[in-house]
Amino acid sequence: MSDSDVDLPESIELAWGLRERPGKGPKRSLTLEQVLAAGIKVAEADGLAAVSMSRVASELGVATMSLYRYVPAKLDLLELMADAAYGAPPEPRRPDEGWRPALARWAAGNIEAIRRHPWIRHVPVGGPPMGPNGVRWLEHGLAALRGTGLRADERVSTVLLVSGYARNWATLTADLAEAAARAGQSPEELGVRYWQQLERLTRGGSYPEIRQLFTEEIVEDTEEFDAEWRFGLDRLLDGIEVLVQARSAA
Repeated sequence: MSDSDVDLPESIELAWGLRERPGKGPKRSLTLEQVLAAGIKVAEADGLAAVSMSRVASELGVATMSLYRYVPAKLDLLELMADAAYGAPPEPRRPDEGWRPALARWAAGNIEAIRRHPWIRHVPVGGPPMGPNGVRWLEHGLAALRGTGLRADERVSTVLLVSGYARNWATLTADLAEAAARAGQSPEELGVRYWQQLERLTRGGSYPEIRQLFTEEIVEDTEEFDAEWRFGLDRLLDGIEVLVQARSAA
C-alpha cells in the first residue's frame, strides 16, 4: 500500500509537518502550534469547558472560521491540544535497565503529564494515538518491553493496560483533589472524614467486611495516594511478569 492510499486527517498532517498549507486558497496567517497554544491557554485558565472555536479565535484575534483551516472540528482541536500538552515521554528504556523499571517509569510519566495539565483527563479519547507526542509515548512504552518475548499484540495490550491504569488513577486523584478544594480541605482530610462517615453509617447494618476494617491496624502513609498508585501498578507488573516468564520458558 502506497502513502497515497492512506488517508490522514488534515490536522494530523499539519501536526506532523506533512502539510504546510493547502494547495488552493489564501496563505495561512497562523501556525497550528499557535492555535494549540491559544487553546491550551484557555483550558489552563478557565477549564476545558471554556474551550471553543470562537474563544480560541478571539484569543488569536482572528475570525472563528479561519480556525477551520487548521482543525476541522472542535474535537480535533481538543485532541491535538491534549497531545501538545502531554509533551514528550520520559527517556526510553536504557541499555542497562530492565523492562519492569522502564515500564514503571513510563507509567509514572503518564501520571505526571496529567497532573501538570489536569484538564487533559476531560478530553474524550477519540481513538488510538495519532499526534506526534502520542505516537512517541507509544514508541517508548513498546521499547520498555523490548526483548521480553511477548508477542506484538501482547506488547500493545500491555501498553494499553498500563496507560489505562495511569489515566484512571490520575483522573481519580485529580477529581478527589478538586472535591477537597471545594470543601476547603486537603485530600487527606477528605479521606479521614470519609472513613469517619462510613464508620457511622455501617454501625447498625450487616457490613461485616467493612466493620472488620475498623478493627485492624492500617499502616499510615504520608503519601497515601501515591502508595496506592504504586500498589496497583506493582500488581499489574506482577501479572505481566508471569506472562514474560512463561514466554521465556517456552
